[in-house]
This record gives sequence, C-alpha cells and structure tokens, in this order.
Amino acid sequence: SGTVRLFREKAEAGVRVRLLISDPNSPAVALREQEEDTGPGVVAARIRNVLALLRPLRGVDGIEFRLHGACLYTSIFRADDDVIVNAHVYGVAGSNAPVLHLRKVPGGDMVTLYRDSFETVWSAARPLESVE
Repeated sequence: SGTVRLFREKAEAGVRVRLLISDPNSPAVALREQEEDTGPGVVAARIRNVLALLRPLRGVDGIEFRLHGACLYTSIFRADDDVIVNAHVYGVAGSNAPVLHLRKVPGGDMVTLYRDSFETVWSAARPLESVE
C-alpha cells in the first residue's frame, strides 16, 4: 500500500517511525467494541488487519512497533511539530469522529500535551515481538 511504501521510504531516509497500536487482545479493545456497538471481535479484527498490512515493515531499520492496552481517547499522528488528533467519541467509530490538525506555536502547549500523552503510552507499551 502507499502508506507502507511511505513509511519504508521515510525510515530509509533516516526518519524514526514509531507505530503504537492497540493490543487486539486487551480489555480496552473489548470495551471499545461494546461502546461502539460493533459486536464482539470487530475492532480486534480491524487491528489484526492493520498489523497484517504493516507486516512488510517488520524488521525495517528505523521502524518500531509497540502494542498497548490503554483505553484511548484519541488517535495521535505526529510528524515533527504537526499533530493530527482523531478525537474518539463515545459510541462512534474512529473513522466517523472529528479530526484536529494542530501545529506547534510559540507559547502553545496543545502539541506538547498530545506528544507527552503518546510518550506515556509508548513507555508502558510492549514491543510487538514480545506478544507474538
């Protein structure tokens, strides 16, 4: 896919790529399925599909995967000082929730807030290889 190719190209150009993905077996994913009323196993299957699509990136220098079991309130996509935040809304699939594009500005702290949130979850997450 285009995303896989882009991640590989960026890593080969020296960009550090970190992918923090929900553990499909975590209680948080089961709760999300309940809250979104998707039915059992639907969100977990979506996550497994993402992991399968990203499989060609496993072992690529500069790309690191971790799985987490945190309850998420946002999906965070960051490149330098730009952050895309997909705010989760109770009962709504992430694909239908609002998206915010934030940029680091002098004196502002929203980008730092989301970056710190990512780092907190990242530090507690397990390398993908450790759960296979």
